[in-house]
Amino acid sequence: MKYRPLSISGAIEVTPQKFGDQRGTFLEIFKQETFNGVAGRTLDLAQVNCSVSAAGVIRGVHFADVPPGQAKYVTCISGAVLDVVVDLRVGSPTFGRWDSVLLDDTHRRAVFIEEGLGHAFMSLEDDSTVVYLCSTGYNPDREHEIHPFDADLAIEWPYTTRLGTPVTHQLSTKDSCAPTLEQAQQSGLLPTYTHK
Repeated sequence: MKYRPLSISGAIEVTPQKFGDQRGTFLEIFKQETFNGVAGRTLDLAQVNCSVSAAGVIRGVHFADVPPGQAKYVTCISGAVLDVVVDLRVGSPTFGRWDSVLLDDTHRRAVFIEEGLGHAFMSLEDDSTVVYLCSTGYNPDREHEIHPFDADLAIEWPYTTRLGTPVTHQLSTKDSCAPTLEQAQQSGLLPTYTHK
């Protein structure tokens, strides 16, 4: 596996080695021992989620209260998504900035997102299937969101599918009513940056 730190501390792109022959392809999506050496921590697995999205669907920006927070290891097993990590940690040198990785069924990359970071993705084709390994279980009382079209974040969401077909963005009711980063900060919802 190849690991590349993203521009936001605590987010890592993972590119697995693929083994293929006439039968198909095999790859290790996640290997704890190797991950521990790169990330300097373990990823305790408490829940695995799977979502299937139509082209243009945007899910997020989501985050959980810290502590305990929710670290995620995310990959796209079918289709393609633009995966976005947002630094929501007040006091972080990259607070309010974002980075992205194309996750698809060709390159088979994954993204690790540590506690305190926001996560979102946009589906770039119909039936894109995303799997998340999560360090803690879902708790609706501790989960929050930031509006994905917040002007201060200025996330560059695509307006076309992976093949270039124009697409209409679709949000859940919860995400479309989400506060801006500034509103969430003023409400005291955001985590605080802890220098490591």
